Amino acid sequence: MKKLTRFEIARIIGARALQLSLGAPPLIKPDKDETSISVAKKEFEQKVLPIAVIRTYADGTFEKVEI
Repeated sequence: MKKLTRFEIARIIGARALQLSLGAPPLIKPDKDETSISVAKKEFEQKVLPIAVIRTYADGTFEKVEI
């Protein structure tokens, strides 16, 4: 299994937190006092996000990493 870099993880969590703050439905059941960032982190940790990272390399090849 390929590992995600810390930059990819931060980008995924940040993008998901933005979606949640704009009204997207959460994929887990959040507590009443949770922020969108904490919900996004929990979704990432529980691997319920249907997101893939596509890495493009200098030689033109690419790699798709599923979460």
